[in-house]
Amino acid sequence: MTDLDDQQAAARLWFEGLRTRICAAFEAIECEAGSDAAFDYLGWDRIDPSGVPGGGGVRGVMKGRVFEKVGVNVSTVGGTFEGEFGRTIHGAGDDPRFTATGISLVAHMANPHVPAVHMNCRFLTTTKRWFGGGADLNPPLPVAADTQDFHAALKAACDAHAPVGDYPRFKAWADEYFYIPHRQVHRGVGGIFYDHLEGGFDAGFAFTRAVGEAFLAIYPAIVRRHMTQPFTAADLAARDGWRGRYAEFNLVYDRGTSFGLKTGGNIDAILMSLPPVATWS
Repeated sequence: MTDLDDQQAAARLWFEGLRTRICAAFEAIECEAGSDAAFDYLGWDRIDPSGVPGGGGVRGVMKGRVFEKVGVNVSTVGGTFEGEFGRTIHGAGDDPRFTATGISLVAHMANPHVPAVHMNCRFLTTTKRWFGGGADLNPPLPVAADTQDFHAALKAACDAHAPVGDYPRFKAWADEYFYIPHRQVHRGVGGIFYDHLEGGFDAGFAFTRAVGEAFLAIYPAIVRRHMTQPFTAADLAARDGWRGRYAEFNLVYDRGTSFGLKTGGNIDAILMSLPPVATWS
């Protein structure tokens, strides 16, 4: 993997810093709950099919009292897309070389009243350069106030960076993307999703940072609302059944899972998005 240019290095540095702050915030919640749970970090190196080093990343996983399983990964990888897969990637149809750096997070919660969540931000370079990412809330037992506040935080981030941040478009994109066709249901209550955000590095990077900051501000607040709320066996059953659908989406439809597997990513880091327990009726 060649050295990163200034834009790639700046994005990588910020993604890694966001990871550190998110993990610290989640560990603080565990401490408040009387748990000493902490993230376990495992570094990994990517080797492309020809044996050439192609970057790598760090998988971070915590299993605690509040966060039954949460993964926060950062990676910076590069190389050449194999075969026809490159033709499906923006800007790689005629030149399969790429560099990708980003953060990916999935949290599955012990209390069914605390919504699960997904967030990721990334910067990809092929013959084109773009940011992508988003966040979506996935409650087994939806609460209107949580949904409203989560969307309001993301809308504020978008509005502060308009026209790059186009909340109506990105919200609709999330509703379309986070959908399970064979179930004919959405996997959660939505959020925002964006991709191929070109038109200037500075504007795209500023917006992507705003998305990360909005997530860090709102999600811990939602967790604290519900983490001590009593729940029943029926609530747990609802949580585990919903997790089955979440797993189906990630294994069948999620583009990030497919990208990681097809570019030689770390298997454990890619599949950290799967819940620790799930049921199918």
